[in-house]
Amino acid sequence: MGLKDRRAGEPVPAPGADRGVSYWRQRLLAEINLDDLAVLDLPQRRARLEKVIGHIIGREGPVLSTRERIDLIRRVVDEALGLGVLEPLLADPSVTEIMVNGPGSVYVERDGRLQRVGVTFATEDQLYQTIDRIVSRVNRRVDESTPMVDARLPTGERVNVIIPPLSLVGPVLTIRRFPRAYRLEDLVGMGALDGPTAELLGAFVRARFNLVITGGTGTGKTTLLNALSQFIPSRERIVTIEDSAELQLMQEHVISLESRPSNIEGAGAVTIRDLVRNALRMRPDRIVVGEVRGAETLDMLQAMNTGHEGSMVTVHANSPDDAVYRLETLASMSEVNIAFEAIRDQINNAVDAVVQLGRGEDGSRRVVEIAVVVSTRRERFRLKPLVRFEADPLGADRVVRGRWLSAALPAKVASRVIAAGQAIPAGVQVAADDGAGRENAMDEFTPVREVS
Repeated sequence: MGLKDRRAGEPVPAPGADRGVSYWRQRLLAEINLDDLAVLDLPQRRARLEKVIGHIIGREGPVLSTRERIDLIRRVVDEALGLGVLEPLLADPSVTEIMVNGPGSVYVERDGRLQRVGVTFATEDQLYQTIDRIVSRVNRRVDESTPMVDARLPTGERVNVIIPPLSLVGPVLTIRRFPRAYRLEDLVGMGALDGPTAELLGAFVRARFNLVITGGTGTGKTTLLNALSQFIPSRERIVTIEDSAELQLMQEHVISLESRPSNIEGAGAVTIRDLVRNALRMRPDRIVVGEVRGAETLDMLQAMNTGHEGSMVTVHANSPDDAVYRLETLASMSEVNIAFEAIRDQINNAVDAVVQLGRGEDGSRRVVEIAVVVSTRRERFRLKPLVRFEADPLGADRVVRGRWLSAALPAKVASRVIAAGQAIPAGVQVAADDGAGRENAMDEFTPVREVS
């Protein structure tokens, strides 16, 4: 039983009793031929509906000013075609996330900061109708028996829904916008990293280093992954694997795979792990996993160790050290009975560098640390920091300022970059040895560039 069926017993106002958006939407749907609309693309469909509802309002509606009439027509068509009151927010390119906390509370994220907006749903039932419209497009449902669902809009936005009894504030709808694809030089211009760091990451990608990109939610992991893809040679075949397809790699030969949840009967699920295993049969040069969060981590590590160098993956962690230990924990979640020492061996051999991203108090996102793994075989993890962002104390304007610090590149890492035909970026020093035992000494760092 879906949401509409679940609420079938609730009283519904008689048509015309409340001549709001819902009433005009009903009048519009009563006069249009849905079969005729089906053959039109979205702009043509919107234009047709705007024309029809304009005639209806002119014939039956109250006297309105031109601005009021245009606004009513837009709202009615938004309700008929899209997600109703959320459509203007979806059309705003500055909005990166939309959070609906019940019908009367809507927040958005702009420039990394949360702010409440004046948009509200007229009733809880209107919010449920919007949720129904989203989940029905992907053959899902939300009700008391399945009160959580993940979905994706046709335009790529990622959607999460959770309803009572799990949510105590009413139905909660979260829409994460499809991230814009930036080039790495764009991120440098935005202050997400400095030029020498960008050149170093580009050299790592071209030299086929296996990279782990880590950070919290909304720190820009997917954005950086997209940007780094510009350094992958066009002759290579890339397979991307994600829960919800967001990556927009800049190469031509990209195969995008997306996991699938179970259907209404609880069958037919295809997990990230299933896709990683299948990707190994697709002759990939590189595998890119949007995020590892379970047993698929072991399969990904094995892929990195068996001829798929240059692969990339993201994971949620608070530091490079946390990231490698989290990979160890996730890999142990596999049903394969494998000792921690063996998993550590896999990580030490597979992971070359960890890129940590962070989000500042002012909403800015940037690379806050880059470290290379210098431990080998089954020894305890040892990471050598190469780049670190040092923030100044926050001032009254709450704007993050600081500088990037740079340390010498271990000789072994530099040799691998040079062997791949890549130049060591200007300004990057090379250590005489691998720096064992001195990885975290801040006196090895020198300022690179101030951030104002």
